[in-house]
Amino acid sequence: MLTQKTRETVKATAPVLAQHGYDIIKHFYRSLLGSHPELKNVFNMRHQERGQQQEALARAVYAYAANIDDPSCLNAVLEGIANKHASLGVRPDQYPIVGEHLLGSIKAVLGDAATDDIISAWAQAYGNLADILMGRESELREETAGETGGWTGWREFKVVARQPESDVITSFVLEPADGKPVVDFEPGQYISVAVQVPRLGLQQIRQYSLSDAPNGRSYRISVKREGGPDPASEGYVSTLLHDHVQVGDTIRLAAPYGNFFIDVNATTPVVLISGGVGLTPMISMLNRVLGTTGQDAGRDIVFVHGARNSAVHAMKDHLRATSLRHPNFNAFIFYNEPLPQDQPGRDFDFEGMVDIGRIADAILLPDADYYICGPIPFMRMQHDALIARGIKEPRIHYEVFGPDLFAE
Repeated sequence: MLTQKTRETVKATAPVLAQHGYDIIKHFYRSLLGSHPELKNVFNMRHQERGQQQEALARAVYAYAANIDDPSCLNAVLEGIANKHASLGVRPDQYPIVGEHLLGSIKAVLGDAATDDIISAWAQAYGNLADILMGRESELREETAGETGGWTGWREFKVVARQPESDVITSFVLEPADGKPVVDFEPGQYISVAVQVPRLGLQQIRQYSLSDAPNGRSYRISVKREGGPDPASEGYVSTLLHDHVQVGDTIRLAAPYGNFFIDVNATTPVVLISGGVGLTPMISMLNRVLGTTGQDAGRDIVFVHGARNSAVHAMKDHLRATSLRHPNFNAFIFYNEPLPQDQPGRDFDFEGMVDIGRIADAILLPDADYYICGPIPFMRMQHDALIARGIKEPRIHYEVFGPDLFAE
């Protein structure tokens, strides 16, 4: 339990840390990875190069300080971090290492302004946060390992199928090399994939949403090739998967985790809103709710998706076939850069970015839940549009894939 003095000190110094936050976190990562280069096998080195992890951690530190009187405001955020850490295999013995280098970086950047009292207060605050996360991560690992087909750590899986879904997205179907069952998951959750990246000489880990309903035998992920023609912009892992991982190859997976998933026991309508590769967890939700496993619950479901055009629109044939089979399913597709051969009414419904105002009558349903996944600006836009139309915050659920303390 933090003392009142500790909380007051942390709150009072939070604006100073926010002012110098990026410099502190740059120093932190340089110090941490210089002293413990083995952690480069855990961190996303592409995000390191682009400064994304530095920015994310700086924001997280400030958010924790600003809410230290009532950290329950951050419960959803902490639950997401705990799930990511459990998936990545973050260990309890790594927390003191991170704390040591974080506090050292605060001292190094702030100099004499970082008094012993300030460093002591932040050490206590960090210790409290670490205890919360370590406790929850332990619970998550134990829960997963205790399920049929569950495991902890890394497990070998064989690629049994790969299917191009668009010009930039390919699906991989993965079965355990030991032939045993796999633990079920909640539609919307993800798995971590660990591969060796020769150009870095490092292991890299990425988290990919599961893109089909659970079946107890296999998992499917649908991976977008990240980056462009410039090698400096390529995604290390997505490029490797697309170019080198073939049927018969093996890769290592962690068990499914994640706190963004649909309530499969509900009977109320559900609206899925996605942009780009954000449709992958939505397909898992769709398939589960509409019964690719033969369990159609009869729920009304609306699928809203935005893509540039048909060349990059993954799983469009699956959506079209699903709409023909299920009268309780409606799909609305937006193309913001349709190709000359893309036909309105056949390939897409609306030209332009996703605009729920154009389909408000179809998606503003009584007691509906709304799930959003895609680029952060896209999600903000859809979230704000729903709020403006009277949808209450608890009905809106969204997934953010991005860097945090150890994650992608």
